Amino acid sequence: MPTSAGASSKLTIVAALAANLGIATIKFIAAGFTGSSAMLAEAIHSLVDTANEWLLLLGLRRSQQPASAERPFGYGRELYFWSFMVAIFIFSIGGGLSLYEGAEQVRHPTPLHDPTWNYVVLALAFCFDGTSFLVARRAFNAQRRRTGQGRQSFWAAFRASKDPSTFVVLFEDGSDLLGLLIAFLGVFLSHQLHQPALDGVASLLIGLLLLVVAAILLRETKSLLLGEPAEPALLRQLTALARAEPAVVRTAPPLSSYLSAHELLVVLLVEFAPELPARELTQTVERICAAIRTQHPDVKHVFVQPVGPGRSGHSEY
Repeated sequence: MPTSAGASSKLTIVAALAANLGIATIKFIAAGFTGSSAMLAEAIHSLVDTANEWLLLLGLRRSQQPASAERPFGYGRELYFWSFMVAIFIFSIGGGLSLYEGAEQVRHPTPLHDPTWNYVVLALAFCFDGTSFLVARRAFNAQRRRTGQGRQSFWAAFRASKDPSTFVVLFEDGSDLLGLLIAFLGVFLSHQLHQPALDGVASLLIGLLLLVVAAILLRETKSLLLGEPAEPALLRQLTALARAEPAVVRTAPPLSSYLSAHELLVVLLVEFAPELPARELTQTVERICAAIRTQHPDVKHVFVQPVGPGRSGHSEY
């Protein structure tokens, strides 16, 4: 059953999908009526975003499949994979086509027709994208509070986030709003100054904006896909739970990796008292695992690896 966090992520993606689908339609209509290169670039931008939201929904649904014999740790990283593909789509299609269209308009300027359509569409798009952005920001801030990152800066919280279904949409909507402002300036200045090449310059700037956003998302989603460790504060808490057992002599820093936004794998390297009977060792390990799962529900897989004296390979916490 989807968690409340998962439901919030799905709501964020669906809101962005509905907004971008409607916006892409009216932008293409406006671009056809006015011949604006910047408006066509924005239409392509919104169409790519619509496809991206669909890919995020696909990744979210596939990541929630139960574990199987082929995937004993589940399918959580499906979301990371599809988020990585979204970043590639933004880079190759959104940024590339916008740059191409802008370059063509600069090389062969075409005078704009009546820009009224553009202004109406840009205003409507700003309202739709602004609403979607507020939904994504609310979900991202709620995630920050749940994970104890409320006091961190936005950038630090973004780098620490393990849920791309939230921060990818947030970056997409933010770039949408900036792109709309650039498109407005391109249309307005090219019409007022009778310089149609400025419309192409706006399209080039939108393309560059998308490339920057794509590069940021590629870096973060690649890191998640390769496997990021748990936060040091969380690892210290897990170690403290293990060391609370009287039979534990020493512990080393745990090994950990996020399998999805709310699914963490942890390996504890623990040295037990040498005289501890096998039966009591098993019971101690079970108590450690139970305590960790109770206090930290996101730790779905926890393994306690007994080690001999001086064989942990890591310094003690």
